[in-house]
Amino acid sequence: MALEIAPEKVAHVIIKAREYDVKVGAWDDTPANGDAEEDPSAILEDYTNDPTRAELSGFIDRMNYDEQANLVALMWLGRGTYEKEEFEEAVETARSERANATSNYLLGIPLLADYLEEGLEKLGYSVDDVESDVL
Repeated sequence: MALEIAPEKVAHVIIKAREYDVKVGAWDDTPANGDAEEDPSAILEDYTNDPTRAELSGFIDRMNYDEQANLVALMWLGRGTYEKEEFEEAVETARSERANATSNYLLGIPLLADYLEEGLEKLGYSVDDVESDVL
């Protein structure tokens, strides 16, 4: 059961997915509701042209086919759709059932970062060690 994606790439996706997941709806910046520029949490506003989503999507899209299939399989493993022993089957299913861009599929999954982290841990990778290599 060989992981066909560098754990550091998965860690990068986890880090960026966490940044993306904390985004909130855009502020109502009318005079009655306050000034978003004065609120430091305004950086977490989610806009349709969000650079965090674009960066994460582009990173996933630049991966090769095997890396994308492994990333999806890791997410499924972390989510509990497959067990550790079924990882190869999960990769094959990800390859055969791919219908849309992998980035669109993954970015539509709530808790993506948590699932990927759990998937790595189930395969015996220390997420803290891998993430520290990326940061």
